[in-house]
Amino acid sequence: MSTTDAIAIFAEGTFEDQIAELAGYIAQSRPEPERAPYLQSIQKKLAVEEGQTPLSEDVGRRRDVFSAVLGDVKGLGEGTEREIEGFFNLIYAHLLTLWPIDSPETINRVSSLLPIITSSTGESAAKYRILSNLFNTLPRQSALRFPVHTALLELASSNDELQMLQVSRSDVEKWLKEWDITPTEKSAFLKTLVAVFSKAGQQDTAYYYKLALVRSLEPTSQSAQPAALDAIATALSNPTVFDFDPLFKLDAVVATRSHPLFALLRIFFNGGLDDLHTWQRAHADISSTFGLDAAQLERKIRLLSLADLGFQNIGQDLPYTQVATLLQVSPSEVERWVIDAIRVGLLTAKLAQPAQTLRVTRATARAFGPQEWALLVKRLAGWRAGLAGVLDVVATARRRNDTVVAVVAPGEKQSETPGEAEGATVEAAS
Repeated sequence: MSTTDAIAIFAEGTFEDQIAELAGYIAQSRPEPERAPYLQSIQKKLAVEEGQTPLSEDVGRRRDVFSAVLGDVKGLGEGTEREIEGFFNLIYAHLLTLWPIDSPETINRVSSLLPIITSSTGESAAKYRILSNLFNTLPRQSALRFPVHTALLELASSNDELQMLQVSRSDVEKWLKEWDITPTEKSAFLKTLVAVFSKAGQQDTAYYYKLALVRSLEPTSQSAQPAALDAIATALSNPTVFDFDPLFKLDAVVATRSHPLFALLRIFFNGGLDDLHTWQRAHADISSTFGLDAAQLERKIRLLSLADLGFQNIGQDLPYTQVATLLQVSPSEVERWVIDAIRVGLLTAKLAQPAQTLRVTRATARAFGPQEWALLVKRLAGWRAGLAGVLDVVATARRRNDTVVAVVAPGEKQSETPGEAEGATVEAAS
């Protein structure tokens, strides 16, 4: 159930009629003996004595009456889904007109109403709908959209129904730019997204929001280092993450340079298997603290090392023995590792089993620094020279065709034998 741009909710009838309607719906959920007295108490609040200002002109009394009714809302009520939705739409209409939107009074009342909705018994579909209605009723810049959508996320997560919300990255980026909320609240929203997507098993999306969370934090804040270290550990553990460059662009991550986990990140950026083993022997406690699996780390560093080797030797034949030495495996295991690298998108290559060689046609470099640029320039120069040679051959062939012309005199029959035709060609050329 996706959320859309702000919509308006219209309520018909007088204030007294609408309050009576709300009270009548609330009374349905009360024991029979309590219904009539409750409705009478609301009618008493609505009554206007002689000489008293009409309710339509007395905003203070209207606020008091509505607050009393709102305080009696304890759940979704005992109506149909349509009745439930209509009841809460009427609540929103009064709540967002009696007080300024985003005022402390409105924020406090919405904050009290949200847990009542999410924790009440009833169909989750009705809860999604009435919360989405509130979200869409609020102006796009409203700070209240933050707690409302947080409630939606937590509801969906608790029911394992995150797909109901259809949350997209572009929507989140747009909302965080629009909402008039503090940086702390933005970070809290991103933290909620990390939690719900992690719980849903969508680790790639959770990692994306972890990077956004770290980016939103002040590098010197108390929460920055734990978030940065968690992002590093997630990147190292996630079997599909091989690009670590985004981490080095985050100030909060760079600020952890003295931490052993940052040293491990550098190994995955430009180190090898021996470097990993040295780090593991020195920091077994860190691996345990951050839940780093040794086998998973070794697999990833081997694949990255293989991609590096492939990048340095594109278009060349690599012997299995050379690959095996780099990966510290037997030659018989090379094909398995190459296939794994191809599967995760680090390589495009062909295996020649009889020759026991590997020809790489495309590879992804871990880092793109001066060495990689120099290699790319050298490779481009080679391709340029090769293309120049091809152009020379084509030009020579064209010149030869222009000078070697078979001349046939008007009225003469062209020779049909190879020898005669060849002779005419030579003669014309001379």
